[in-house]
Amino acid sequence: MNYIILAILFLLSGFFMKYSDDFFDEKHDLKFASIFGVLCGLASAIATVSDVGAAYVFIAILIGNLIALKVDGIHHIISMAIFVVVCLICGIPDLNLIVLLVCIVGALSDEIGHETIGKVTDNTFLNLFFEYRFVMKIVIFVLAFAGAFDVFVFICFILFELAYEFAGITFEKLN
Repeated sequence: MNYIILAILFLLSGFFMKYSDDFFDEKHDLKFASIFGVLCGLASAIATVSDVGAAYVFIAILIGNLIALKVDGIHHIISMAIFVVVCLICGIPDLNLIVLLVCIVGALSDEIGHETIGKVTDNTFLNLFFEYRFVMKIVIFVLAFAGAFDVFVFICFILFELAYEFAGITFEKLN
């Protein structure tokens, strides 16, 4: 897949994911949360079926969130359904189970740490580390440079994370 298109899909996925969550959590607006959930599901599914690195990232995020019980609203169910249907129809790249498991553990660690670390410590480093979900960033960085997938996927993942943060700031200012 073209690198520019892949980068755009990661950007859109991050932005739509955060907007979906914020419309649901902050505004209790199921309609807009679901619309952005559909867009997130589509963008991440298209990336997943088109690129092995994206498949590792987005499948790991989905499974990590499922295990952490973070799929907690209808907007998440809709997004997940769109993602799964597109992946089933189009097919996903062949994945190495070990690499996928490492990514899932990274995503799960981030979700658990994000929710719990502030409750157990005042350590600024640890709180920032899990607030901005650095476990997955490190995992994707190491796997990319180890050759599990293209290094550009790491850049795309950083773009995803930046879009997610930008969406949060934008949402706050506009709503």
